[in-house]
Amino acid sequence: MLATLLFTLAIFGIVMLGMAIGVLFQGKRLQGSCGGTGKDCECSPEAAKECALREMRESASS
Repeated sequence: MLATLLFTLAIFGIVMLGMAIGVLFQGKRLQGSCGGTGKDCECSPEAAKECALREMRESASS
């Protein structure tokens, strides 16, 4: 049982390492999403409209 746990943790570690290396080699900066917890949305006007529509849909469904 311990061997299975260690094997699983090793596989997860290898996968996470692979994803991290992929992000580094891709060269893109990580970006936040528009319309997150704060209200300052520095996106394009179209993206800001989409954020507002999404917030309205989410508040209507709650």
